[in-house]
Amino acid sequence: MFPELEPLRLVDHHCHGVLPRDLGPEDFERFLTEAAEPPPRGGSLFDSQIGFALRRWCAPILDLEPHAPPGEYLARRASLGAAEVNRRFLSASGLEELCVDTGYTPEPLLEPAELALLAGARAHEVVRLEDLAERTIADGVSAYAFAEDVRGRIAERAGHAVGAKSIAAYRVGLELSGERPSGADVKAAAERLYRQAERALAGGSGRPRLADETLHRFLVWCAADSGLPIQFHVGYGDSDVDLHRVDPVRMTPLLRALEPTGVPVLLLHNYPYQRHAGYLAQVFQNVFVDVSLATHNLGHRAPAILAELLELAPFGKVLYASDAFGLAEHYYLGALLFRRGLGRILGEGVEEGAWTRSDAARVARLITSENARRVYEFDDKPDDGTGTTGPP
Repeated sequence: MFPELEPLRLVDHHCHGVLPRDLGPEDFERFLTEAAEPPPRGGSLFDSQIGFALRRWCAPILDLEPHAPPGEYLARRASLGAAEVNRRFLSASGLEELCVDTGYTPEPLLEPAELALLAGARAHEVVRLEDLAERTIADGVSAYAFAEDVRGRIAERAGHAVGAKSIAAYRVGLELSGERPSGADVKAAAERLYRQAERALAGGSGRPRLADETLHRFLVWCAADSGLPIQFHVGYGDSDVDLHRVDPVRMTPLLRALEPTGVPVLLLHNYPYQRHAGYLAQVFQNVFVDVSLATHNLGHRAPAILAELLELAPFGKVLYASDAFGLAEHYYLGALLFRRGLGRILGEGVEEGAWTRSDAARVARLITSENARRVYEFDDKPDDGTGTTGPP
């Protein structure tokens, strides 16, 4: 291990809210997986890497012995209540800044300001581009005015948000053209989306789902024009993702086109394509990477994925993120397993003479916080007085 890591507070550059409500056993296990529901014949999610990591590392935060049985863990969690559980895990995670994706709320979650208070950190908003565009339609803006309205909304949010996020991976895959779409192409795509919205409304299925390659590219270029760092979901996700279509090397034409803008591009998660992501971070000057979501899901194997990312990715291009969602345990496990994995890599390098201890300490500072600060420029964003940047 590498003890110099322990006092360093982390910038979590991609995360979500956590649930403010108590959870029953089945509900709790549902949030341990990317599946919509735990498989009925798949046994318990406690019998997985994340389940064993949770019992080993999270149990002591709830005043239990390491490896406490699942039933005992869940009973203790229930007796403490959601508010106390969330406080314990967020405050124990050693966080300094949170970049919160506020665009996915299938049920009420703690807001960025509430997360910041529990973590003793500052929180910042990351705008989900597709959510913003779908809200434009829901607000009754016409197809003719769609492009101008979306540009205005993104420009307005850029005044306080620290980044934007694209979920094109979920909707159309990552094989995105590098060409900036023309006004006529955007208008035609918007008209198709509005026809879909009318059918959705008539069928009672609610808000339309933006899934058009032209519109995804349009949103990315709007974010680039605003100067916002752009996050992309890559690789591992829920069953809505076609995994073979979300290899980050499919983005190469778009990355070539974006590179001259200098706008940072952040490739999130990346599993099982972490080596491909490391390559892209090496060859494109504005590409940055993490292994976020995979870290807590891989549990004991987390150091392996981080080591593979660091084979090619320059150390100044790697950021920490948890992609925590729903369970406060994800914040704590992500931070702890990342520290342990990075500490093992840096410590072994010192022992083998691959680098000096002082160089390893400098790299630790880069990856845990300094790289993210350089990308997101937190200190240039106005604080709204709640410990967050962005609307309260």
